[in-house]
Amino acid sequence: MVTAKWNGATVAQSDDTVVVEGNHYFPRDAVKADMLMDSDKASFCPWKGTASYHSIEVDGETNADAAWYYPEPKDAAAEIKDRIAFWNGVEIST
Repeated sequence: MVTAKWNGATVAQSDDTVVVEGNHYFPRDAVKADMLMDSDKASFCPWKGTASYHSIEVDGETNADAAWYYPEPKDAAAEIKDRIAFWNGVEIST
């Protein structure tokens, strides 16, 4: 089971993650949606496409843009569609 934790709270947990470039992409339904807030941030990867972001909120604290996903990944990255990855202090344990 792979777990994503931030600020003492479990944000995501699944035994069905996809690892791309060292990052675990969790199925969207394995992520606690009530901890995510939409973000205006976007970034571009030449082979995956345009990423969108969520900030994480736990106990009144916010980790800005700490989760990302590809709403419409390019064909080469189709396996991460509807999946979310984490960074910026979110601890991933396997």
